[in-house]
Amino acid sequence: MLELSDPARLTAGIVLLATIAVASGGLFLTKVASGTVPVTPFQQAFFRAGHAHAGVLIILGLVCLLLTEASSLTGGWQWLSRSGVLVAAILMPAGFFLSAVGAGRTRPNRFVVLLWGGAAFLVAGLAACGIGLLTA
Repeated sequence: MLELSDPARLTAGIVLLATIAVASGGLFLTKVASGTVPVTPFQQAFFRAGHAHAGVLIILGLVCLLLTEASSLTGGWQWLSRSGVLVAAILMPAGFFLSAVGAGRTRPNRFVVLLWGGAAFLVAGLAACGIGLLTA
């Protein structure tokens, strides 16, 4: 039987409830695809990428959370392994969506920096989890 630490259990519960917001993003994408919400090709691509990254990174983040429970990491390394990919699941989609907001936008605005911050958390979280498992 899998036993989760309290921080892992709490984090997983919050993430699963927050995933409901990602599901509502699917409704928005349906409106974009049907032409109900007028967007540029750039915006359509960024909105689709944001939604896809959110879903995939949430799943990967929950996997890392579970795998961290099998490691011997502690402190900040444990937090990074458990939560780094989940932080990326917030920052990267936010970067895609927020950098594409605005009527007629054809290029990302300065919020695109969130993509790079999310990418840093993604790489750091995956590295911490992988190293934690290899050294356990």
